Amino acid sequence: MDNEKFMDSAEKMATELAKFTKDMNINEEMFLDLIEDSLYPVEQFFANYSCAIMEIETKFKVLNEQFSLKYDGNPIESIHSRVKDYDSIIRKVIRKKIPRDLDSIEEQINDIAGVRVICSFVDDIYRLADCLLQQDDITLIRRKDYIKNPKPTGYRSLHLIVSVPIFLENEKKDVKVEVQLRTIAMDFWASLEHKLRYKKNISPQMLERLSHELTDCAEISASLDGRMQNVRNLILAENGKQ
Repeated sequence: MDNEKFMDSAEKMATELAKFTKDMNINEEMFLDLIEDSLYPVEQFFANYSCAIMEIETKFKVLNEQFSLKYDGNPIESIHSRVKDYDSIIRKVIRKKIPRDLDSIEEQINDIAGVRVICSFVDDIYRLADCLLQQDDITLIRRKDYIKNPKPTGYRSLHLIVSVPIFLENEKKDVKVEVQLRTIAMDFWASLEHKLRYKKNISPQMLERLSHELTDCAEISASLDGRMQNVRNLILAENGKQ
């Protein structure tokens, strides 16, 4: 938006606000205070999930540092995180017919906060997951292993829904976070699959063909992970002999 359009929009909003507050018989300052009070619970809701993500990220970074000393290598290639945006949450609330209050949303939606950990090898995924779940402030809510049991599409990843405490000004609060652990190959496939699957204007015939092709690619990707893991195991065994 250029400056002229922005100023026009701002002036229009100011005019409408002045009219609204006049009709409601309140001044603009009172109205803004009312809006701020109404928004605070929503802002705190999202802030809680951001804090929970920081807690989980820190735990993985500490594990990565420790493993680098013990095993002479970092098991984590990268860590990505996100808090689900407002629109996505609302769409899920409508689709799942969840009551439209923050407590119900917090209770029934598990993936508002998400952390994705990209690992070098499959063994690293399970080792990191075990170490995370052994920590006494982490509570496992649900575990889904799509590596040992891939989805029909070929999707592979280890999913953990965990609860982690965050410490606020006057309280401790447990917050749920979805943790996904993948290899580089799994993440590469999943990222491309997501981009390709949601392309528009694809005929049903072509979509079916692409689904088969993507499934084949997932099998090739899994085979590569297996072979790379085997190479690593052979190197470790050889070093052990020496």
